Amino acid sequence: MRARTSSDYWLYANLFSTTCPVADDNGQLLGAIIAFRSQDHPDNLYIQDVITDPDHRRQGISTALLQAVRDAGRRFGCQRLYLTSEPDNTTAHATWTHMGFVNIPGDHTVNGVEIISDYKGAGKHRAVYELRLHSTAVN
Repeated sequence: MRARTSSDYWLYANLFSTTCPVADDNGQLLGAIIAFRSQDHPDNLYIQDVITDPDHRRQGISTALLQAVRDAGRRFGCQRLYLTSEPDNTTAHATWTHMGFVNIPGDHTVNGVEIISDYKGAGKHRAVYELRLHSTAVN
């Protein structure tokens, strides 16, 4: 695992810490999720990255971090948690559907996965997954 830039992680840790949880063990980073609540559509919380140290995979780290993001989304009153993945990433597809995400309909299919063409810009086709949340927002 490697950081994007220290400036990026300062931003996540200081301005988006509620939706960017980390898992560590005595200072060793084991996993992290980078997620943001949409400013244009505040009912949506978007997960940009799910990261787990390769030596610590399949130990429930991503599941626990995802639960923290779900809980934050519910507190915010979000209705939807969503993420995207590359069209041919069958491991990600299996992970997201196992965690309760639904692959939303696209305009074509790759290896049984629905894909939306140009979702993240020209030529950047993505599988889009969503998890509906039930709000527990407090006014």
